Amino acid sequence: MSQVKHLLESKGSTIFSIAPEAPVLEAIKRMAEHRVGALLVMRGERLVGVVSERDYARKVILQGRSSSQTAVSDIMSSEPLTVGPDTDVFDCMRLCTDSRIRHLPVVQGNAVIGVISIGDLVKAVIDAQAEQIEHLQRYITS
Repeated sequence: MSQVKHLLESKGSTIFSIAPEAPVLEAIKRMAEHRVGALLVMRGERLVGVVSERDYARKVILQGRSSSQTAVSDIMSSEPLTVGPDTDVFDCMRLCTDSRIRHLPVVQGNAVIGVISIGDLVKAVIDAQAEQIEHLQRYITS
């Protein structure tokens, strides 16, 4: 599982999204309902941003704003970093840690085909390392 497409195949490619005009309260409810930490912000079929629990905490709660009167577009991260399906999982991990982000939309052509999170990447990296260790142990003991 070295490429994003393999990760999406194993975890599924369900995409949870919201419109930029929607109130933040709706976004938070949707994140809670689906047990995700972020939503893609879509204008029709076009990705325009990502809104996360972190955005909510920093830009609504800490600033004393109203969740029901603040639009998602006011707090979202616009121009999100994206990756393609052939991107290496280790490169995605590096991108997430270097950029201090937790969610990467996966884009093929002009279409969003999935989202991977830092948790997905950590699991994939640990699984890959466990497999390498197993191969090394077999080599050493053979």
